[in-house]
Amino acid sequence: MTDKLHIVLLLGSIRQGRRSHWLARMLMDRLNAVPGVKAELWDLAERPLPLLENRWAEQNPQPESLASASASFRAADALVFISPEYHGSYTGVLKNAVDHFWKEFHRKPIGVAATGSGRFGGLNASTEMQQLVLSLGAFPMPYKLLVPFISKVFDAEGNPVSPELEASVDTFVQEFLWFARALAAAREPVRA
Repeated sequence: MTDKLHIVLLLGSIRQGRRSHWLARMLMDRLNAVPGVKAELWDLAERPLPLLENRWAEQNPQPESLASASASFRAADALVFISPEYHGSYTGVLKNAVDHFWKEFHRKPIGVAATGSGRFGGLNASTEMQQLVLSLGAFPMPYKLLVPFISKVFDAEGNPVSPELEASVDTFVQEFLWFARALAAAREPVRA
């Protein structure tokens, strides 16, 4: 771990009219406001990855987008997976992105944040993302960030308008930073 805790937020939403990117940007801003933290957003709508046909390291030539994603994920001390809930799960684009890699996530602390249009706020998606994190050989943070009624907690410009959202994000950031620092300090480098 470097002097700064480096966090990558992986946003798994590319849908037109999406709102989960507002949550991702809010989280990134809150994390970057903490001394000793550097957070960056990997937005799959802005930085798409190809459909998985073969793991990126086995491709010849290797697509630049995958090499860049690999470098970003490897450099991270911790990650947050962010997804809206679609039909009871996280998005296919998030799964596709994660499936390209393994060593990049191994033994890293990973938090999950899910959004939903209803009152459960992506509960099913968040639980499945935690299962995904376990399958990567990483450590899912037990505390999840769930954002119900996503269309009502941000204004049309993406500014938060809900005190409950503000409190939930602040609690998530506090819990995530404790979890990430504890595990990142203990994590051994993965052998190539």
